[in-house]
Amino acid sequence: MDEKATRELRVRLSRSLFERGYSVGSAGNISVAIDDGILMTPTNASLGFLEADRISKLDRSGKQISGDKPSKEVFLHQAFYETRPGTGAVVHLHSTYATALSCLPDLDAQDCIAPLTLYVVMRIGQVRLLPYVRPGEPAMGEIIHELKGAHAAVLLANHGPVVSAKDLITAVYAAEELEETAKLLVLLRGRNPRLLTRAQIEELNTAYPK
Repeated sequence: MDEKATRELRVRLSRSLFERGYSVGSAGNISVAIDDGILMTPTNASLGFLEADRISKLDRSGKQISGDKPSKEVFLHQAFYETRPGTGAVVHLHSTYATALSCLPDLDAQDCIAPLTLYVVMRIGQVRLLPYVRPGEPAMGEIIHELKGAHAAVLLANHGPVVSAKDLITAVYAAEELEETAKLLVLLRGRNPRLLTRAQIEELNTAYPK
């Protein structure tokens, strides 16, 4: 897919997420790798009203090449590209239920999205809860670097989810799956739901490597 088509796809998918309530106002940002850099959501831009030719274009070091000023969250996006070979896109949302979970004090930081459905295991895998860092601080990139590429997705405490994948469509679908799983976890909270067994999880991880 060439850059023009990638920009247009970004606009369509971003609008779809916005219209279905996965982001509000100017919350959330999406990046996608292209041959000569990264396309990044501009700062203070709504995912529902992006203009293809104004999307920020950066080189792989994070230096702006063209378009509007990029999101201040560029550090966390770069960290995924630098630590997970084959990453083609990163989606960061403030979706309601995943963000709600990120505010709870009793989550397992090592595995904060319980294996409730086979789809969350297939598309996302184990999700780490990362400590609160003020948005736009380079420290978040450093924390993600410390994971050494072990996780395709993380949950930022009191902030929201970040999901990486091999391409833009896969990353968007995975972010949607994480939000739907978070919704189920909130709805089932306190009811001791049946989770997938370790053997079932291992089977899925073998069949669907991240």
